[in-house]
Parts: sequence; C-alpha cells; structure tokens
Amino acid sequence: MAGQDAPRKAAVRTPPGTLLDHHCHGVLRTDPDPAAFEAFLTEADGPAAPGTSFFDTQLGFAVRRWCPPLLGLEPHCTPERYLARRRELGAREATRLLLRGSGIGAYVMDTGLPGDITGPAELAELSGAPVHEIVRLERLAELAADTTGDADAFLAELAAGIRSAATTAVGFKSVAAYRYGLDLAPEPPALHEVREAAANWLKKRPKGDRPREQDDRLRDPVLLRHLLWSAVATRLPLQLHTGFGDPDLRLHRCDPLLLTDFIRATRRSGTPLILLHGYPYHRNAAYLAHVYPHVYADMGLTLSHTGARAGAVLAEMLELTPFGKLLFSTDAYGLPELYVVGSRLFREGLDELLGTWTGSGAWSRTDAERVTELLASKNAERVYSAL
Repeated sequence: MAGQDAPRKAAVRTPPGTLLDHHCHGVLRTDPDPAAFEAFLTEADGPAAPGTSFFDTQLGFAVRRWCPPLLGLEPHCTPERYLARRRELGAREATRLLLRGSGIGAYVMDTGLPGDITGPAELAELSGAPVHEIVRLERLAELAADTTGDADAFLAELAAGIRSAATTAVGFKSVAAYRYGLDLAPEPPALHEVREAAANWLKKRPKGDRPREQDDRLRDPVLLRHLLWSAVATRLPLQLHTGFGDPDLRLHRCDPLLLTDFIRATRRSGTPLILLHGYPYHRNAAYLAHVYPHVYADMGLTLSHTGARAGAVLAEMLELTPFGKLLFSTDAYGLPELYVVGSRLFREGLDELLGTWTGSGAWSRTDAERVTELLASKNAERVYSAL
C-alpha cells in the first residue's frame, strides 16, 4: 500500500471569505422533470404521501428560500414557477448560476456515485472553482472484481488501485455503514480471511455481460475491514459515512460510537478519520472528535435536511466538538440547489448562533470571526493538505 512516500498533491485552498465544501458529489447534466427533482429533496425511496410534495420539507422550503433569487425570481416562489424558470435557462446555465452564487470557493468530490452526473473537471468549469477528488473504497473493490476472476488477482488489482488513487486523490471514503453497518470488528483481518472472503464474493458475482444486481455490491464485513485498513495505511484522510441516509442502511448500525474500537486501533497511524453527517448521532460524533486526536466531525447533509433548525443542530455539534475539528460540507448530489442550500444554511445558522454568543459576552467578536474561518475552510485545508 502507499504510505508516507505517497506523492504530495496540490494544496486544498479557498479564496478568502469563501467556503471549502469537503464532501460533495456531481450534479445532473440534464434538467430533471418535477418528480425527479423532488426525489433529490428526500432520503426516501418512494413518493411523497398522497396529495403532498417533497417540497413540503425543511429542505424543500430552504430551496425555495435561497435558490430563486439566483435565477432571477423572488424568494419562496411556487415550485412550479421555480422549475419553469429552470427549464427556461436550461440545465447548464441554471447550474452555473447556482454554483457560482453558492459562496463555495473549492470542492472535495466523492466520485464513487454512478449516473449521468458531472465529474471533477466539469464541476470545476461550471463553478469556476477548483475540485479535488475523494475515492470511494467500495467502488474501487467492485471495479477490481469486474476485471479479475480469482481472489489473488482481485487483491493485487485492488492494492494497485488504492496505490494509484493515493497519488492523485486527497483522501478516501467508505460507505461500510450502508453495506454492513459500523459494528465491524476493529482489527485488520488476517490475509487468509481476506482471501477466503474475496473468493466467496467473486463466486457470487455475475460473469460476462449478465446484469449487475444491487446485492452484488460489496457487503462482506471482512473485505470492508480490509478496505478500511488499506486506506489507513496510505495515511490520507478517510471519510466515513455515519448517521442517516436512504433506506438502504439500518440507522441503529450507523451510530459513530460503534467505531470506537476501530478509532482506538487506528490512533497510532495518525490517519485523519472524518465522521460524515452523523444525524441524529451528531453529538456522538462530536464526542469522538473531542477525545480522539485523529477524529473530525462534519455537518454535511444534516444542515440541509434540518433547514430552519440548522442553527440549533449546529449549536449541538459545537457543544463538544473542538473548534478546529468541525468541517463544513454540503453532501450535495444531483441538484446544484443543494450546494446553495447547504452553504446558506451554514452561514445563516452560524451567524445567528455566534451573534447570540457574542451579544451575551460569552464569546469575543475576534474569537467568533476566527472560529467562523476555521469551520468554513481552514480546518478542511489543514486536514486535506497535511501530507
């Protein structure tokens, strides 16, 4: 595996006063129809209740508050008017206007999601901001499995893929929370265990041109542990999904506290572990960031879905999280609107919160301004550039 000798990459930096979105995804290249647009406003995998809309959520209201002015409309215009304006502009122009109005000055993109979405170069062109890559471990394993037929060849191809990714990407990500849960055995699996697990998994995967099924994805806990420890060996930052998401996960198995023994086992490596999302376990993530030096917490996805309550949730995250260990992100995927909402809710929530604390005398204005910079960009710059 790549280790301390991994080549240095360009530093992750943002212009003064802008945000560094350290965890996001690509956006749609084409204009979605109303139903497809609404599907990105929820983690549900089915339709809204009869007679209702997913616009009638905290996230839906936030989209209608913050995005219409960037497209020349009044805040809170109807969904129908907003989507009509989007169609008038076309997908590319609407995306460009929304991204450039988001206040985000750099992106760190997870490139592991499928679909007709933009890659890093396209997002950089549309946004006018640099985009750095995060490589999803499970996707690397599945690509290796598609090109190999036996366990030893698969493991060699996987190791080569991780080494190659470590030379270009600024970090890795795992969705083990989705595939199995976070209640994994904490120690690295033995090589014979990994070979046996790989052989069993490869036998189950369809060969040739047979279509892939969702159950063909990597779910084996031994292989997931192997991926995690392979990433730790590179010493690049490792993002870990925790907390809520779509129904493909089991929420009680996504509590970041389940990672405690893994966190302890990786402490000596110094590899930064970033606990993504967290909600409703965001206070648990804050505790882990508080007590373990290589653990960081993230607010992406959480603030967008909590909408008008984002400031209250952010306050809870700041109860225990050291101010140098909380990172801003949007977890935006599919819709450029989600970049706008994530950034605006963060700014609004933090400004209101710190205004209260400085107004009461609990914080000085100088400290509030310094912490704002840390959360907005400086923490992520330090984590992803400390190689």
